[in-house]
Amino acid sequence: MKQAIGYTRLSKLDEGKAGLGLEVQQKEIEAFCADEGFDLVSIESEIQTGKGSDPLSTRPILAATLKRAKKEGLVVIVAKLDRLGRNVAFISTLMESKLRFIVTQLGADADPFMLHLYAVLSEKERELISQRTKAALAILKDKGVQLGNSTNLSQARAMGIEKNQTNADAFALKVMPMIENYRADGVSFAKIADNLNSLGVKTRRGGDWYASTVSNILKRK
Repeated sequence: MKQAIGYTRLSKLDEGKAGLGLEVQQKEIEAFCADEGFDLVSIESEIQTGKGSDPLSTRPILAATLKRAKKEGLVVIVAKLDRLGRNVAFISTLMESKLRFIVTQLGADADPFMLHLYAVLSEKERELISQRTKAALAILKDKGVQLGNSTNLSQARAMGIEKNQTNADAFALKVMPMIENYRADGVSFAKIADNLNSLGVKTRRGGDWYASTVSNILKRK
């Protein structure tokens, strides 16, 4: 049986957010390993930001996990790609190394192109959140709120993330009926993605659809 080690991460800002908890990630990894026949030797967790071009310098648990995986020939498994990081260069470096990692959200057969694509989208999402955070800080400043402390910064970041979440929910509501109709006819996620691409329907960020994209939309219901 193939052996794997799981890694979960939670940013301090993510605490309490649905779908981002360490326990949720752990359950997804455990379920994936059970379905795919992996022997899960352990799951390592840490609470740390995913920012930075060199995550290994700021996330000691990740560094130790990758080191152990390489030494013992383990497959690293994460629930979402951004749990490893939102930096394209870092993800690309991992892909070029001999270390194998799997993202349960994308499946065991995700090829390098798909992983790179999602890394680019994840980095772009981080940039959008940063832009919305700055906009929210400007609003707070106009209202006379004193800036420069962690409480206000956290509030601004939360406003930026909330705006991003609202946009995602609004898009999901638009495409949900079409996807649900396909599912009612027993159409698979992969085939639904093919149909949407054939119809010229774009994802929220203007990209193509994949089985995982369809699945994520349904999870928002």
